[in-house]
Amino acid sequence: MNGVEVLADGFSRVGPGLTRVLTGLDEAALTRRLDPQANTLAWLAWHIAREQDAQVAPLAGEPQVWTAQGWDTRFDLPLAPTDMGYGHTADQVALVVAGVELLLGYYEATAAATARYLTTVTPEQLDDVVDRRWDPPVTRGVRLMSVLGDALEHLGQAAFVRGVLDREG
Repeated sequence: MNGVEVLADGFSRVGPGLTRVLTGLDEAALTRRLDPQANTLAWLAWHIAREQDAQVAPLAGEPQVWTAQGWDTRFDLPLAPTDMGYGHTADQVALVVAGVELLLGYYEATAAATARYLTTVTPEQLDDVVDRRWDPPVTRGVRLMSVLGDALEHLGQAAFVRGVLDREG
């Protein structure tokens, strides 16, 4: 298995995990906070998709699924179309309100775009520098691994929140 195949496998695991976490929840559960500063399940799911979309689309040379497929209009959030949740305050987290179908639909569209892109990447291209603003410069492989790592980290957070909500009944 080469690096591209490993990344593709990793990304393919996020959607089923997100589906397990969100299935069966209503809006009250999706927007419940375990603490006044905590992220909600709705925000975590939205952010997983937004971050992946916002970072993979430029690598692919494609527009973001968020705006190109009208997800920004469907969500109708009071946030800038470029917002992906990075550095959100507690008040901004509270602005992300959406149902399970919408959240999973956007993630599935983003995952499909990511999977298509990964079929075009060769193992050698993982070493291409894609961002020179960092020291060391960021390669395609590092960027993709970073996006995947963040998605899995937020998915773990979401699974924890879901477990607490289930336990509280």
